[in-house]
Amino acid sequence: MSRWRKVKQGKAEEAPASKKERPEAPALPVCAGVGLRLKAFLTDTFMITMPILYIIIYLIMGSREGFREHLAEGWLYIIVIHMSIVVLLWRLKGQTPGMKAYDLYLVDPHDDAKPGWVKCLLRYVMMQTAILSGIGLILPFVMRNNEALQDIVSGTCIVHRP
Repeated sequence: MSRWRKVKQGKAEEAPASKKERPEAPALPVCAGVGLRLKAFLTDTFMITMPILYIIIYLIMGSREGFREHLAEGWLYIIVIHMSIVVLLWRLKGQTPGMKAYDLYLVDPHDDAKPGWVKCLLRYVMMQTAILSGIGLILPFVMRNNEALQDIVSGTCIVHRP
């Protein structure tokens, strides 16, 4: 009996080895657009950073003048508290309040899961570096996948999942 008859009658089990399809590699997620990421960042600035600033300046340092006298110490407190909150939220929930408002999630693009502690901490440090450098601000507009400096260095990506 020919192969064609076996296939037609449903008796053929598998195709010849030369015609087998290769499994495709899973596609990496596309990073969310710059506009959504900027809106989430601004929302986080007001929801996370502003309360920290108020607490440090008026409750810890006593006044604006006290903050001005101990400027380095005050900013160190602000940065450490902000970093702790943001890294903790990224690691545990995969998003900050601003990211949640716009359905954005921080993922490791290779396994589509929440990134580990080291990646979250590296992302935070590189995000601050990107904000302070000119190239870090321009990079997402130039990159094909909307990747920012912190995405490239930390191996993470912010994706939009409505």
